[in-house]
Amino acid sequence: MNKNAKDRLIFALDVDDFDQARYWVQTLKDNVGVFKIGKQLFTRCGPEVVKMVVDQGADVFLDLKYHDIPNTVAKAAIEATRLGVRIFNVHALGGAQMMRTAVTEVEAYCRQVGCPRPQMLAVTILTSSDQATLTEIGIERPLEDMVVRLARLAQAAGCDGVVASPKEAALIHAACGDGFAIVTPGVRPAFAAQDDQKRIMTPADAIAAGATALVIGRPISAAADPLAAAGQILAEISAALGG
Repeated sequence: MNKNAKDRLIFALDVDDFDQARYWVQTLKDNVGVFKIGKQLFTRCGPEVVKMVVDQGADVFLDLKYHDIPNTVAKAAIEATRLGVRIFNVHALGGAQMMRTAVTEVEAYCRQVGCPRPQMLAVTILTSSDQATLTEIGIERPLEDMVVRLARLAQAAGCDGVVASPKEAALIHAACGDGFAIVTPGVRPAFAAQDDQKRIMTPADAIAAGATALVIGRPISAAADPLAAAGQILAEISAALGG
């Protein structure tokens, strides 16, 4: 297996039960680089589910999209760091000061205790949103322009990358350059259903567009053979990486 391909595959633990989460980690940890823990699972199970994944020898993307006043977000970011997660995110719509404060305080904490700093991402526009969604909440700027604006804001604030639709990956890469992470949900292999995502792309196309990691859940978990589905996705990522 191409280890680089594995590191680019993030499995979404979109379940509501600790035992189900443990099952998926045990089943997929040899094929998946990172496990994403979102609001549902974290609200149900709390920090213990993060500890379980870490204890299994796997990495965690804590997907809680912190969005609050700068001090509150910074304190939450430090707690995420203390949990030992590899990645966590904030919401870019919280603004530059919020993101910069979180980055600064996490970096200070990591220096103080001598631990590695997690990768800090900023969410741009959710993949379930489209232009009509933005118009509804009063954002008249074209969706693609808004995503790039938020990505640049996050980069200037010190974030390591963004969470964005693969449809905007090429635009973000052009605006922010190499070394800026682009983690993309809304990735659907040809064999999977679109579900509730609106701005989607295949794994190979997402990698080709500049995505550095792909968040995939239901195309694996809902497959008749989840391991085979994960293997197909890894093969597609590997081929897009040139081997």
